[in-house]
Amino acid sequence: MRSIIIWTCCLFGSLMSTQPVIKVVFVPDTRPENSQSDTLFYHSDRKLQWSDFQAAPPSRPKSGAVSYSSFAYEGGSIRKKDTLYINLTLQVFHIKSASWVTPPVQDDYGLAHEQLHFDITWLVALRFRKKVTQMELTADDYDSMIQYEYIESFREMNRLQEAYDRETNHGINHFVQYQWQQAIADSLRAL
Repeated sequence: MRSIIIWTCCLFGSLMSTQPVIKVVFVPDTRPENSQSDTLFYHSDRKLQWSDFQAAPPSRPKSGAVSYSSFAYEGGSIRKKDTLYINLTLQVFHIKSASWVTPPVQDDYGLAHEQLHFDITWLVALRFRKKVTQMELTADDYDSMIQYEYIESFREMNRLQEAYDRETNHGINHFVQYQWQQAIADSLRAL
């Protein structure tokens, strides 16, 4: 009889310690463009314009333009019954006051090069979103798991941005520039 009671207690204990089902939901960032803001959020139908480059170039620039783009996420979680919902919003942005251009490259080709920097940031952010939605998260540690993936994605973004500028020689090599445009467009379509 004693073993039945112990077995029942152990069974009850294991039912109480079950992990909730975790669902990650990325809520679209649908904020409208604010022309007064220093921050331009990525929208596929809104391409960069030279007026989005408002910083003064350095006195001895190493390139003809610099586009400062990055990504972040914000959100929270709520538990409903046996499910933990993690609601996140992905933010991909360009900072106008940190981006600059010099007159020699202020043409359509130069702008296309800078737009691809923004597109690379968007691509990496979408990859981050995909990885997070496919991760096996735990209720105890989901926040640090997502944060770790964010840091790894941030590193990937920096590696890709540097490789893009290095391989295209900051856009001077037109053929390699075209190859990068095709590769990024293909990668975006695949996501």
